Amino acid sequence: MKFSQHEIRMPAMRRGCHLVTDKILKEIGSSLAGYKVGLANIFIQHTSASLTINENADPDVRKDMETYLNLSVPEGAKAPWIHTDEGPDDMPAHVKSSLLGASLTVPISQGRLALGTWQGIWLCEHRDHASGRNIIVTLQGE
Repeated sequence: MKFSQHEIRMPAMRRGCHLVTDKILKEIGSSLAGYKVGLANIFIQHTSASLTINENADPDVRKDMETYLNLSVPEGAKAPWIHTDEGPDDMPAHVKSSLLGASLTVPISQGRLALGTWQGIWLCEHRDHASGRNIIVTLQGE
């Protein structure tokens, strides 16, 4: 069994859900090609952004997900949050990050991520003015 690990620095992104599959594949592609079977763990090192797998073709799905998250997790003066030290979007960002999660596990098959035809990796930015984000990808397999 072999392992490899890549740290990917994502640029600052506006609030919303962003398809980042191609950026990740660009960064890990040369290592990924050496695996016939295995797993890729994709982990974001932040508590106010998240990762998920969802639709990769229609950008309206990403807009609709952002709408859902904003309707589901209240923000602003009437929100019930105690933690507001970093602004009114901070605690809602933590909740959204916990709902979607900080990591993904994707099978590796014949040197490729075994995503379905319509699946892509999303980075969901939950802050209004976030800095860039760090993603660690760990590959393991044969």
